[in-house]
Parts: sequence; C-alpha cells; structure tokens
Amino acid sequence: MADPSTYRPAPGSVPDEPGVYRFRDEHGRVIYVGKAKSLRQRLGSYFQDISGLHPRTQTMVTTAASVEWTVVATEVEAFQLEYSWIKEYDPRFNVKYRDDKSYPYLAVTLDEEFPRVQVMRGAKRKGVRYFGPYAHAWAIRETVDLLLRVFPVRTCSAGVFRRAGQIGRPCLLGYIGKCSAPCVGRVDAQAHRAVVLDFCDFMAGQTDVFTRRLESRMRDAAEELDFERAARLRDDIGALRRAMEKSAVVLGDGTDADVIALADDPLEAAVQVFHVRGGRIRGQRGFVVERVEELSTGGLVEHLLVQLYGGESGDTVPREVLVPALPDDPEDVAALVAWLSEKRSGPVDLRVPQRGDKRALMDTVARNAQQSLALHKTKRAGDLTSRSLALNELQAALDLPSAPLRIECFDISNLQGTDIVASMVVFEDGLARKSEYRRFAIRTVGENGSDDVRSMHEVITRRFRRYLEERSDSPESEMDEIGRPKKFAYAPNLVVVDGGAPQVEAARRALEELGITEVALCGLAKRLEEVWLPGDPDPVILPRASEALYLLQRVRDEAHRFAIGYHRQKRSRGMVDSALDAVPGLGETRRAALLKHFGSLKRLRAATVEELVEVPGIGATTAAAITTAFAAADAGPRPEPAVNVGTGEILDEG
Repeated sequence: MADPSTYRPAPGSVPDEPGVYRFRDEHGRVIYVGKAKSLRQRLGSYFQDISGLHPRTQTMVTTAASVEWTVVATEVEAFQLEYSWIKEYDPRFNVKYRDDKSYPYLAVTLDEEFPRVQVMRGAKRKGVRYFGPYAHAWAIRETVDLLLRVFPVRTCSAGVFRRAGQIGRPCLLGYIGKCSAPCVGRVDAQAHRAVVLDFCDFMAGQTDVFTRRLESRMRDAAEELDFERAARLRDDIGALRRAMEKSAVVLGDGTDADVIALADDPLEAAVQVFHVRGGRIRGQRGFVVERVEELSTGGLVEHLLVQLYGGESGDTVPREVLVPALPDDPEDVAALVAWLSEKRSGPVDLRVPQRGDKRALMDTVARNAQQSLALHKTKRAGDLTSRSLALNELQAALDLPSAPLRIECFDISNLQGTDIVASMVVFEDGLARKSEYRRFAIRTVGENGSDDVRSMHEVITRRFRRYLEERSDSPESEMDEIGRPKKFAYAPNLVVVDGGAPQVEAARRALEELGITEVALCGLAKRLEEVWLPGDPDPVILPRASEALYLLQRVRDEAHRFAIGYHRQKRSRGMVDSALDAVPGLGETRRAALLKHFGSLKRLRAATVEELVEVPGIGATTAAAITTAFAAADAGPRPEPAVNVGTGEILDEG
C-alpha cells in the first residue's frame, strides 16, 4: 500500500488549467482517469489528510504509485480525451458501464457499392448507418420484411450476392419483388443506392413523405384505370403503416430525444435509455453500472453521457436529452451541453422533465430501470457459480474454517422506542430459505426507549437459547416426535447482524453467555458497507464488486425488509385496535377477520357499511358502528409520520 505523499506533485508544478489526469499503480497500469476544470485544485483534493477522503478514494490513492496529467484548451476537449483514455485503459477505479445484454441494430452498409440491410450486434464500424438498438432481432426482421415491398433493397450476404451474379439468376426475394436484384443487373449501383437512401430516410422518421408519395401515385394509377398498380400501391401503403405501428407514439410533437433513467443501490445501478425519434420509440438500451466511484445521481448521469455519446457519430445525438438529474456543478452542465452540441453540430437541450408527456415517459423509463436492476440481481443470485464464489470469498475474508453454507441475519426495527421488533432471515447455499424466517417482539426496552444494542443482545439470546433447548431434548436428532424439523435446531455457520461494532459486541456477549463458540459472527454497517468482526478495532473492507459483499448485502437487505414488514403489521393492528375500542362486542377474532378481508388498514377505513357486512360475523349494526368509529378517529389530530429510528425510513404516513 503506497503512501500518497511519496508521489505527490511538487507545489506549483500542477497547472491551474483544464485537463485530464491519470493515476498509475506500481506496475504502470492506469487505475483511474478523471477530468478537471482546474487540475491544480482537483489533484490537490486527493493529497489532503487521507482520513478525510471517502473510503473508495482512500483505496484508489493508496493503490496508486504515480499521477500524470495532460492540459487541454477547453472542458469540451477534456470530455473527449477522458472518454478516449477510459476506453483505452479500462481503469479499475472508474465507473464501468456495460450493456446488460447484446442489443441488435438494423444496419445499412453504405460503405459498399451495393449497400446491404442486415441485423448487426457488437461494436459499430465506420461507413455503416445504424438504427436502433432493438430489444429483439425478430422485431428488426419483421419490420424489414414489411418494408422490402416498398424499398426493395439488398439483404443477402456477400457470398449469395456473388453466386447470383455468377449464375445470372437472382434469389427468391428477387423473383417475388422484395429485392431490386442488383446482383443480376436489374438496377445499377446508383439506382439501388437511391432506394437504400429512401429506406434510411424512412427509418429516420420521414414517414409522412413516403406515405403521401405513394398515396399520390395510387390516385394517379386509379385515374388512369390501372387498377392492378393502384392495388399494389395500396398494399404498399398498408405495409408502411404496419411498420410504423410497431413503434409506439409517445410524444405527439414529433420530438427527437433520448430519455435516460436509472435505479441504483450502493454497489450497482441499472440504466435504461429510450431512443425516441419522430415521437416514436425507435430503440431501447440498458446498462449495468458498477459504482466504483462515490458519485451522486448527477455524477452518474455525466459519466453515462460521456460513455454513451463519446464514440458515436453526430447523427446519433438527438435534439433533446432528458435525464433524471443534472450534474452537480452548473459549469459541468454547460461544458457537457457544449460538448454534445459540438458532437451533433447543432444545439442540444439537456434537462430534467418536470411535467407533461415527457415526465410521464421518464417515469416509464424509470420503472424499466427498476425492473432491470431487480432482474440483474435475480440472475446474479440464481447463478450457481456466483453463489459458490461468494461463499468461498466470505470464507477467506472472514477466516472461517469452512464456507458458510447457512447464514442467519438479524435486524432491529422500532418506532421512536415503541413496538420494537426483530427479524431473522436464513440463507442456505446463498439462497433465501423463507420457511426458516422468524420474527421477534422485543420485550426489554432501554431507559431511552430505542436501544438497538440491548435489543440485539435479547434476540440473539432468545434464538440460541431455543437452539440449545431443542438440541438438549434430543441430542442425536433434529426432528420432533412426529418427524418434522425443529424450528431452531439448526446452528448457522455464520451470524450477520445489521450494524457496526456495538451490535456485533452485543451479539458476541449473548453467544458467550450461552457458551456457544462454534458459530462465526460479523456485522455489516450500512453507511460504508464495512464488515465488523468481534474484538477487531478495524473493519474488513471487501472489494466493491466482490460476490461476497453482494451476498452480505442481499442478506442484510432481506432482514431489513422482513423486520419493516412485521413492524408495519404490528402498528396497523394497534391502530385498528385503538380506532375500534369504542365498538362494543368487536373482539380480536373479528378484528383479524376484518384486516384479512380488506388486506390493509387503508382499505378497511374506506369500506362502506355494505362492504363491511360481507365479512363473516359482521352485521349491519356492527358495520355502522365501525364506520362511525373510523370517522371519529379521522376527525381527531393527525399523528406524526412513523420513522424507523435506525434508518430514518418513513414506515407509514399515519
């Protein structure tokens, strides 16, 4: 681990100008690339007291062994150089954007004498015009098949094209009128290219021009009594309209825009980009981002735009770019807009939509991003190789005697010291085992109400006391008298508590008091995702992209979700009880039946007398009394929102 002071540039040697800088490790590999309006100020921020840096930045500067920079004339040049260096060096500490899948494009090979229309994936090449990306290759082929009767362009491979020219006979598409057959000389190169350019114009959104042209030719044919040609043109118009219908109209003003949204967690973010051309969604693209750097949403957006448009040609940059947040620094926003405008050779509007159709479309893209992140996590969790790697990494990082095949995680949830509950979730072989989940109502309360440490000690004690009791009843068996597994008879390989050193110490004391020494213990602190071990003054820092940290996060988040759910359930029952105390003869059984029937307190409050009497055991008189009780409760003072003291999360609006 290097000391940053050993390679700190000499005072005054760093210019106070825009530029791009590179940190290299001891082997000369570039590990981080960044840009700055002032190289002197930006680089100086890395060489302050290391304890004041973010942990991720600390790791980067202690891994590096040297720093170098290049001065540029403007911030716009800095954007382009930063993009080029990131692509060239692939630095390990930069945010990494990777496609969440391989998206197909509709490509037109304008660099050939007889251009060809085809499906292409992978890196783009010069001289080829691209449309898309599309979600599925079959969607491209369906669209092209519809358009070939109007734009009979070449779609065959080079081998088929040469073979047809050698034998003097076109392929099937040439015979049925879906190719102009330049291979056998039916049209020359210039005429074929004109058809190809018309095809490109149509795909670029100039649809009305061709539709009106065909309608005019159809009317002329009908006036000349050439009804066969008029019928063919009518069918061509129908084909064009069906092709246009495959792209949904989302913006009625015919806007060209890219709409970008993201969903993130501390380790990763999912980005969705909808390409809207002529008011229609022409393509969709997704990325999964590894959050190596500590960046805000605006910072992520800035890096994404550089990666998204840095290697593209100008015609792919739209007139509007709609984003969920702008970069934090207004000067960075201005430089980014200038860079995009230079790429496009025209003005670009970069903004956050606030209302109307564009805001609604942004919300749709955001939902897609959330689903994409959930799907990515599901795929990663379901991958056997990833799970095995996570367990092995945990074994090595925590110095365990074997891989932790059974992990139990505990979390505490409370509302200002009241209704304190705890959850226990179980993961076996890296997968949730929901039948083993347990929840606890905390009995002891500290002097100040909420006391996560005391609560953690209680729940660990209660869980493992039951384990000892059930084991002592039948030491040689983990089954009860009728052959079912006992609830707490299994001991975990690893106990994870949600919290830092205080919570870990409380859990350690509970295990020691019970004489349990064979169970490993650790804590995961939310703020910096640090792993705390009992008796260790310093946390274990797992690599941000490691499968082990990802598994611990999933376990912790599941425990938190389960605890919050139980807390809300208890609070809802308490609110029902308090509101219905004035209803005579309404006991616990009928209150439970009401909640079960309506599913939530909100729906129960909104129920009418007619809806209430549908619940078994609730008559008309009781139903009327219930609606009166809720009306009286609603007329009283509104309670303060319920907040989880540990996380600040609003549990219920009251």
